[in-house]
Amino acid sequence: MMDWLIQLWEQNSALILAIGYKLVMTVVVLIAATIISRLIRRVFNNANFKFNSIDPAVIKLFSSTMAYLVYAVAVLIILDMFGFNTTSIIALLGAAGLAVGLALRETLSNIAAGIMLLFLKPFRLNDFIQCGELVGGVREIGLFTTILETPDGLYISVPNSRLWGAPITNFTRNSKRRLEVIVGISYSDPIDVGLEVLNNIVKSHPALLETPAPQIFVSSMGESSIQLHMRAWTTIDVYWNTYWELNKIVKEQIEAAGLTIPFPQRVLTLADNLTVSQKQNDPESEANTKLSQH
Repeated sequence: MMDWLIQLWEQNSALILAIGYKLVMTVVVLIAATIISRLIRRVFNNANFKFNSIDPAVIKLFSSTMAYLVYAVAVLIILDMFGFNTTSIIALLGAAGLAVGLALRETLSNIAAGIMLLFLKPFRLNDFIQCGELVGGVREIGLFTTILETPDGLYISVPNSRLWGAPITNFTRNSKRRLEVIVGISYSDPIDVGLEVLNNIVKSHPALLETPAPQIFVSSMGESSIQLHMRAWTTIDVYWNTYWELNKIVKEQIEAAGLTIPFPQRVLTLADNLTVSQKQNDPESEANTKLSQH
């Protein structure tokens, strides 16, 4: 047995040394790739901890992508050491990637849009947004879809490409928001009294801000009423409650001041002989009259 091993070594020593060297280098390359990938993840995590401005999903995406790229380069290095034609492999992988990209065009579009949303941050978690017909609070931002919760409690999964390709209104980004209340008074009522009522409401309501300054003015003269307009600012967290409460207060105070909130009216003038002339000129009516006579 010993003689056979010695003979095998003498005949194939160069090949055995070459294979051993390549195996050792394979282990070294894999260990180096593992160390580099872990360092990359640590660098990204430290950057997020230091600046506290990078979305965790972005950190996870890029750290994972870089780690996979490091392992891919390591595999190519190992294959090249064992004599494989890495140029052909890269070309094959490129062609396969192109085919996959064409087949998953919509999915890749959502991923690209998700990355842009995470980087540019037109909205954050728990922001209340509107995008076209979609309205709701942001509950989750993923690479493929964004989850919105509508005001009536429904969860909607929206493709990121749809959000990225349309204007987005973020109602939460600003800490305050302007509300508007419009009330109509009769043409026979004094305008100054109505403006004074609205001015007193603005000054006395605790949820309305002094800056920016509120505005009270006559906005238009409608068919049945004069439109009084009130604009004021409030904080975003009490916007809707304040808006609903102001509508109630405005109605009560306007009526308490002796002013009238009219509803649309139209005055119709009918001629006295309109019904008679219609009957005289109606052929069907004349025919019915003749039949009744017979």
